[in-house]
Amino acid sequence: MLFSFNRRRFSDLSEQEILALAISSEEDDARIYRSYAERLRAEYPSTAAIFDGMAVEEDGHRQRLVDLHRDRFGDVIPLIRREHVAGYYNRKPVWLMENLGIERIRAEAEAMEHDAEQFYMAAAKRSTDAATRKLLGDLAAAEAGHQRTAEHLEAQHLDEDSRTSEENNARRQFVLTWVQPGLAGLMDGSVSTLAPIFATAFATQDTWTTFLVGMAASVGAGISMGFTEAASDDGQLSGRGSPYKRGFSAGIMTTLGGLGHALPYLIPDFWTATVIAFVVVFIELWAIAWIQNKYMDTPFFRAAFQVVLGGALVFAAGVLIGSG
Repeated sequence: MLFSFNRRRFSDLSEQEILALAISSEEDDARIYRSYAERLRAEYPSTAAIFDGMAVEEDGHRQRLVDLHRDRFGDVIPLIRREHVAGYYNRKPVWLMENLGIERIRAEAEAMEHDAEQFYMAAAKRSTDAATRKLLGDLAAAEAGHQRTAEHLEAQHLDEDSRTSEENNARRQFVLTWVQPGLAGLMDGSVSTLAPIFATAFATQDTWTTFLVGMAASVGAGISMGFTEAASDDGQLSGRGSPYKRGFSAGIMTTLGGLGHALPYLIPDFWTATVIAFVVVFIELWAIAWIQNKYMDTPFFRAAFQVVLGGALVFAAGVLIGSG
């Protein structure tokens, strides 16, 4: 990584260097848009076509800049890139975007156009050559107008059926990558920890001991569930998405599911803590039923019956064992 004291300041760049920076930036942006298009082509072909069109727009900007540089400074273009200039905006590496959803990628593209507009406005102010100043101003306006270009391309390539299909695919991917592992973790953390926590509570009637057991059970279950989910499927064949995201979702939600009814035992009074834990368990189980209904299309009352019945059985087992 380059530190700012090893970079040139934008105010110190010559007009030739500003043009060279603009050329390399347009080249990079076109490459990024094509990478986005390739990333999305299989599942979102209509949006991929939009990014293909935007890449062509960037190629046109680059060619205009190259022609101007040739007219003013000759054919040799200095090598200067974003990372060489202090305070200049940077683009995220494309490989970091591979697992982002379609809406996030669209938002990143919009931010790219905004950054480019600001750069051309600043560059135009620095130029003393009329032709250069005009071109840079035109490109600033073009970057500002890219939102309209994107809308035109969207209208051309993204009809109602295509949009619906892409939205369904995006929702399906969100469910597979985040909701399913998170729901499994929440169910495991909320239900499986009921028995050890309430068994300890009724066996000892010591809130601090119960809290420690609950904390250990929740964190241990979260770590186990997270690693199990991440290791069980790399997502390449199943299409379930990044194993790291799924593992993170499952692990965090498992831990939270258990901690929900362990934290009340930080209250010193046993019965106060237990009553609050009962309420938390009730909320957790109904939240699970709601998530199943909203994202998994499970009828609400069937989901509630399954979850509440299972939770009640585990809870009863813990109380009976602890009371014995």
